[in-house]
Amino acid sequence: MRLAVFGTGTVGQTLGAAFAGLGHEVVLGTRDPAATRAREGWSSDLPLEEYADAAAGAEVVVVAVSGGGALDALAAGGDLTGKVVLDVSNPLDFSGGFPPTLSVSNTESLAEQLQAAHPEARVVKSLNTLTAALMVAPTSLADGDHTIFVAGDDSEARATVAGLLRELGWSDIVEFEALEAARGMEMWLPLWLRLMQSFGSANFNLKLVR
Repeated sequence: MRLAVFGTGTVGQTLGAAFAGLGHEVVLGTRDPAATRAREGWSSDLPLEEYADAAAGAEVVVVAVSGGGALDALAAGGDLTGKVVLDVSNPLDFSGGFPPTLSVSNTESLAEQLQAAHPEARVVKSLNTLTAALMVAPTSLADGDHTIFVAGDDSEARATVAGLLRELGWSDIVEFEALEAARGMEMWLPLWLRLMQSFGSANFNLKLVR
């Protein structure tokens, strides 16, 4: 499968490398490839293209940019008709310092905004509830006995994302049959950030016992 990963920070590079390691064809998308390559410490050997070029041949577009840049990044992605858009971003607002607040909450989610802006795409929310290292290596914590969530209106798109999650090692996958559930997934972040402060580590996750 060809995946376009929008975002060249820790999350984008981590997901891109993991999917490539599983045998997928991965292209990283960025606004300015030359500027990204010139960035201090840049070392990824994955192909790097502008957003639209990266997405052109992709079956799945992963939105792994900051929440504030997600709408603009996807808008630059060209024709997204029929593509699965895996939204990993969170609408964090750092304007008041740390910990951040949410720029979108309660009656809407960032994932729903992305879907509304691109009705031709199939948006699925997942992987936004934990740190990048655990996204791609769930068995490194509690032998993988913890939970990941998937929300989306399109059942085939959810199945595609769930399949990718299983490839990464996830077994406890909870699916929501409506993208609206992304509101709760995103609203977990304020508590997640406070737990991270309290623990001094991001190496934790939820386990849904039922």
